[in-house]
Amino acid sequence: MKFSLAVYSAPHSSQSASSALRFARVLLTQGHEIYRVFFYCDGVQNGNTLPAPPQDETNLIEQWQDLQRRHHLDLVICIAAAQRRGVLSTREAKRLEKPAANLANGFELAGLGQLVDAIAYSERLVTFGG
Repeated sequence: MKFSLAVYSAPHSSQSASSALRFARVLLTQGHEIYRVFFYCDGVQNGNTLPAPPQDETNLIEQWQDLQRRHHLDLVICIAAAQRRGVLSTREAKRLEKPAANLANGFELAGLGQLVDAIAYSERLVTFGG
């Protein structure tokens, strides 16, 4: 079965992002396909490379990146929500005349059309947080 996931919570604010990551791992080990993971609202913080969680806490950003590398996942950050929260790619930082970019490797910025596309091409959309 083909799934897409929508993550609405920041990695540090609730268990939602962690649950989404665990769910994605289980789907992949069971042979399902993940068409896209879309991060929206505070969920865009999952693609922010700057947080440095304590050593005894899970670094969800690195774990999303690892899953993306191993399974070639499409990790999409909503560009409008990201700009509001200061998550910027190099291109957007230049365009907005900001001093730095902080979008983590493996994530891409795109519009809500990517969520609509994910809904259209997936058999199931599972949401986390919000």
